[in-house]
Amino acid sequence: MMIMDKISLVLVIIGALNWGSIGLFRFDVVSWICGGEATVLARIIYTVVALAGLWCISLLFRDTETSESGSTN
Repeated sequence: MMIMDKISLVLVIIGALNWGSIGLFRFDVVSWICGGEATVLARIIYTVVALAGLWCISLLFRDTETSESGSTN
């Protein structure tokens, strides 16, 4: 797995947890950390998480089979 894939997956998981906290508790962690949802930092974080989500779409269409040399199973 490429490093970009791992970073994207971590960011998507963080985004999912943030959305979960919004849905369950009406609490936006990113907004709380950044001082509001309209701040530049919060908008950058939201944008980076969205880009990570777009990157993760490519994971659905990749061939995940790895060929091991010498394996005849």
